[in-house]
Amino acid sequence: MQQRVGLGFDIHRLEPCPDGGVVWLAGVAVPAPYQVIAHSDGDVVLHALCDALLGTVAAGDIGEHFPDTDATYAGAASDTLLAAVLALPALQGWRIINVDVNIIAQAPRLSEHKPALRRHLSHLLQLSPECVSIKARSHEGVDAIGEKRAISAQVIVLTQHDSAMPAAH
Repeated sequence: MQQRVGLGFDIHRLEPCPDGGVVWLAGVAVPAPYQVIAHSDGDVVLHALCDALLGTVAAGDIGEHFPDTDATYAGAASDTLLAAVLALPALQGWRIINVDVNIIAQAPRLSEHKPALRRHLSHLLQLSPECVSIKARSHEGVDAIGEKRAISAQVIVLTQHDSAMPAAH
């Protein structure tokens, strides 16, 4: 049995959306007076999760797999990117043990949305909700996040492979 840890991070700019908009987080549309500026749907949680998963098998980062210069991914739903990462041959045989998410945002306020984010992320990963943690932090008015000009997420994931792994060369 072998275990590996992966760490992911993502940040995107926010722009005011006076008529109301949504911010995608963990595959859930959270109502907000902002919109995320990104090549895809800008889901910082799923983007950071993709990076964390790729990190567990040293398979690069999300930008290498889904470059923002490729029109194929323009406006892409991040849950499809996550599904593509989970289907990579390098990740086959690895089982996700737990996921810990930290969303850093001054806005939108997330306390009422955390249960839905947790449920949906658990569903996407086919994990028990007890294996998925969603935390939210403000940035206390500091920098672009604190000024409501950006949103970010950090994700750490623990994976396990139950068979003997080949020795490194």
